[in-house]
Formats: sequence, C-alpha cells, structure tokens
Amino acid sequence: MKHPELTMQSGKPYPMGATVCDNGVNFAVYSANANAIELCLFDEQHHETRFRLPEKDGFIWYGFVANIGAGQRYGYRVYGEYAPEKGYFFNPNKLLIDPYSKQLDGKPILRNADELAWYRPEDARDNAHIAPKSVVVGASQFDWQNDKHPNTPIGQTIIYEAHVKGFTQQFPDLAHAGTYLALADKRVIQYLHTLGVTAVELLPIHEHLDEYHLQTLGLHNYWGYNTYSHFSVERDYAANPLQAADEFRQAVKALHAAGIEVILDVVYNHTAEQDLKGAMLCQRGMDNVNWYWVNEETGNYFNWAGTGNALKMVNRDVLRWAADSLRYWVQEFHVDGFRFDLGTVMAREPEFNVYRGFFSLLYQDPILAQRKLIVEAWDIGDNGYHLGNFAYPYLEWNGAFRDDVRQFWCEQNGDLGALATRWAGSSDLFHKCGRKPSASLNFITAHDGFTLRDLVSYNKKHNQMNQEHNQDGHNENHSHNHGTEGDTHNPQINTLRQHTSQALLATLLLANGTPMLLAGDEFGNSQRGNNNAYCQDNSISWLDWYNSEHDSCLQNDVRQLIGLRRKIELLNQNIWFNDESVSWRNTDGKIMQLIDWQDKNKKAMQIQLAQNWLICINGKHATEVFRLPENQNWQCHYAPSQEFTLQNNMLNVAHLGVWVFGTEKPAN
Repeated sequence: MKHPELTMQSGKPYPMGATVCDNGVNFAVYSANANAIELCLFDEQHHETRFRLPEKDGFIWYGFVANIGAGQRYGYRVYGEYAPEKGYFFNPNKLLIDPYSKQLDGKPILRNADELAWYRPEDARDNAHIAPKSVVVGASQFDWQNDKHPNTPIGQTIIYEAHVKGFTQQFPDLAHAGTYLALADKRVIQYLHTLGVTAVELLPIHEHLDEYHLQTLGLHNYWGYNTYSHFSVERDYAANPLQAADEFRQAVKALHAAGIEVILDVVYNHTAEQDLKGAMLCQRGMDNVNWYWVNEETGNYFNWAGTGNALKMVNRDVLRWAADSLRYWVQEFHVDGFRFDLGTVMAREPEFNVYRGFFSLLYQDPILAQRKLIVEAWDIGDNGYHLGNFAYPYLEWNGAFRDDVRQFWCEQNGDLGALATRWAGSSDLFHKCGRKPSASLNFITAHDGFTLRDLVSYNKKHNQMNQEHNQDGHNENHSHNHGTEGDTHNPQINTLRQHTSQALLATLLLANGTPMLLAGDEFGNSQRGNNNAYCQDNSISWLDWYNSEHDSCLQNDVRQLIGLRRKIELLNQNIWFNDESVSWRNTDGKIMQLIDWQDKNKKAMQIQLAQNWLICINGKHATEVFRLPENQNWQCHYAPSQEFTLQNNMLNVAHLGVWVFGTEKPAN
C-alpha cells in the first residue's frame, strides 16, 4: 500500500538510477521488454510503499517521489512475460535491486535449495521481506582537499597487485586490519613507498556475492570476481559498513598523497546471477535478453566467462550502464585506472571486435580515456584468446611473458630467444598499430595461480581445501620444487629456490614493459601449494607478515631492482629496443649469432643496454664465465649473492641468476 504522504510525480529519464534532488528523488531504470515497473519504497519498519513508474521514454522508465532523500531503501518489481524458453523471466513477486545501486542493504543468503528458492524466477512467493534493498545515496561530503591523480607516466609505472583484506589482515599491530582504513595506514603506505611501487592494483572491491555452491560448502568468494552491484563499494572491507564509500575514499586519498596510484580490478563480463539455476537479483528480472547474451533458440546463456552468464556489451543501454559505472569510480573515488577481468567477453559482438562497443566507448570517453586501462585478453569461449589483439591505449596481462620466463628459469629450457623476446617487451605481440612496450603488462605470478614462493616449491597444485577434489586450478604451472614438494629445512634446496626466485624477480623488474608484482612475493609468501585460492578467506590467502622465515633478502632485492630500473633510462622511456640501443651478446662478449640462439644447452647470455648497462644471465644451476664487453669499466650494481668474481672483465658466477653492471660507480 501507498504511504499517504508520498506521491509519484513526473520525473526525468536521466540520470539513471536514484538521484537526490532539492525536494525528493528521481528514479530511472532501463527495460525494453517490461510491461510495467513498480518502484517499492521501504521505511524503517520494513513497510512497503509501491508506485507504478508513470513515464517511459524509449526503454527508460522513470518517476519522481517528493519528501524522500538519501538513506531511502528501495527496489523494483518488474512486470512482463514469463517465458524461459525465450529468455523472459519477469516475476513481480521478486524484488530487484537497481542496476545503478550506489549502496545496498542486505545480501542474499543462499546456503541451500530452500533459501535459493526464494530468489528463483519460477517461485511465486513474495521475497521482499528477505531480499536486499538498494539505498539512495546523496552527494558526497568527503573532503578531498587537494587530492590529485599522481598520473605516473606509463613507462615508469610499477604495479603491486593486492587484496584489500589479505594484504592488511595480518599486518603487524594494525588497527582495522583487513579494511580500507588499514590500507590508508601510514605504515602500510610507507611499506609500499619504500618498496618502490607506483600503483596498487586492488582485487575487486565492488559489492559481490558468494556463489551458491560456495555457500553450500561454507566457503566464501575471497577474490570477489562475482560482482553483484557495480556502483557499490564492498562493505565487507569496511571498518564501518555504513561508511564503506568514505573509508575507501580515505584510502585513495592517502595513497595519492604518497604518489601511489589506485587501479581497480573490475568485472564487467558477467554478474552474480550466474547460470539459469542461479538467483534472480537484478538484471535477469529487469530484462534478461537485453542484459545478457542469450541463445535465441534455447533461452540458455552463452557462458564465455565460465560463470554462467555474459553481459551483452553491444546493447547501448548496457554499454551506458558500464561507462556510467566506471566514470562514477573515477569521479567519486578518484581511482586511477581499471583492469578488466576476461576482457575478450566485452569485445564480443559475438565475434571479437575491439574497435567497437565497450572498448571503443572507453577510448572516446573524456574521463575514462585519461586513466590507465588494462585488459585480461581471453575468455573460455571459442576463439577466446586474443593476447596482443587489443589496441592502444589498452595494456594487456602478458601470459606469454609469464610462461616463457617461468620455463626458462624454473624448467631451465634454455630458450634464450623466447626469453629475449619477452625481455625486449614482446614485440611479436605488441609492436603493431602504434603500440609501445608498456602495452605488455609483465608478470610472473598473480592472484590466480602459484605465489612466487610456491612456484619454486611445488611441482603440483594442492587445492584440496577448495573441496573440489583438487580438480580446479591450472595444471600447467611451469613450476619446479627443486627436489622436494613443499616446505623443507634442506639448506641446499632452499638455496636453489632462492636463486630461482631472485632470477624471476630480476627478469620481471628489468624487462621492457610494465611490471606487476604480486603482493607478498617480495618476502616469500606462500599459499601452501594452492594455485586457485579464490575461496580461501583465511590464512592460506592472507599475507603472512608474522612468518619468521620471511625472506628479507628477496625484499631487499625487490627494492634494489626497482631502484635500478629507475636508473636505467632505456627502461623508463617506453620505446622499443633496436640495434643501436641494445646488443645481445654471448658469454664471450660477442654479438649473438644464430648458432648461439639455437644452443639450448648454453642457457646464458649478456644484454647490453645503451652501452652503459650490462645484464648477465645464467640460466642453469652451475658455474658460468662471462667475458664482459671491452673498453668499459664495469661496476656491479646488482648481484643475487656474493658468489661471483670480476677480474679483468672476466665474470665468474657460481650459480643461476641475473647480474647487473654499469659504467658508473654504484651509490652506497
């Protein structure tokens, strides 16, 4: 029933969502196939007041309600045809959140079939008493003071991938551990600043849900790649859930003050409604066939994301929603960029086309085009792998860098050509269409897969805690346990692991392109062999800051290598290597010939950068002798250990690793 003091009036079709005006709130929502839409308002006693949205322009339904404002809880009931065979699931008995929700109250509980049934489209019961509600949000009063985007040049960017909770949950003696406020803590920011990174890439902080199968197992979606509301800040990472948005703003502001950018990992390829057996929460009930890619013959979803559904990024209203959401995070939260999970999905029409639709929209948007934009260049659909096929200005997670570098150092395959190609910026993939080396986002490890410590400690994944019979996660890890599986007190094995870890980090941080370091790799953090810890919201995934076995040597290496990268001018210019700037030399100091590249037993070479820097690479756990280029007074700027000698330009190294020399004396 209607509250006597509230009336529905004529409103405006834009902006979308709930917009606070002088004396009320304007509501606008998209649906092409609905017959009618009811706005449902809820008071503090949970009483519901319903209004039919009175106006419709195009496919936008809208209306204005006076005498309400920020904090008002609301939802929608959408009327239309129920025809699953055609992909229509309209059911006004299911309260839906607003796709433009900027705050939510409540989350669906889906621990068993009975609880799920309340959110199923075929269920005739009214679920408003348990369904989450959207909350009207007014203009932010947050004091940004003089906050500005650091705008670090892309050629000088060094990214640190972290999870808000996992990064800070066990940080020593930290107030509000695991929250945005912890991320804003001076000691946390000082740690990042001292390490030398220029940006943090945060795993999803949009409001997300635990999938049905995880709730039935008592597990949680720790990573957060199951987005429920693309405008709402995840409340679980807030010290005060009602202040989540401002707490995140505080973190961004504090990081910016230290010159550190904030990049968000975002999911616009699918939503938390999952497959046809999942819950109906928002888009499915709003207009399923226009929000998602649906097979017109069967009514089933195209499952390119592997999660049950795929958002239809050719529909102009869905595209506007996505752009509005991304712009909101830049304008309201001052974020500096985005990493797009499973980017190929958003480029499908359904065939891949990066020059239209979603990625074209971002390219021409005056707000978004100025931000750092990163894509994961694949999905699980046919013809889903498109590494190197995206266009300027997008950076791409370079899986080829990860695999080739792992194979060289962990498997010791001796492929100097593949290593050189990746070290030079992967020109085979990115030197086209005017792109620069920065387009290659280089990484050895990421949230998805082994940590660096586990990469050198396990031959096989150990994902039993995920309760999927160890069937989940990657099988081809190109890892090497160096003689025993898992932790060991054997000093010889631990030394071998250390050398391999140092070589991997040196390659990452000294290669042409944009490096990304996984949080915790710099001190040997382990996930106990779990290479798919997406559902482990516990000590398996949280960084183990208290571990007495922390590798301070690695930490010092990372600081030193990042500092060295800044000194090597060629690595900051974001230009392709050429014969004038770089020479590839064999261990005798001579220019590499075809026979040198083909000799996979040698496993060693030298890279001379702009005449005044020299990188010596030994890819085997055995001694190697290098004759350094003549007529230079080479000084050691980085060595993984003291087990080397340099006399009369003859370098003798005792083990696997990377050594860096310069013509200037290194600073103390």
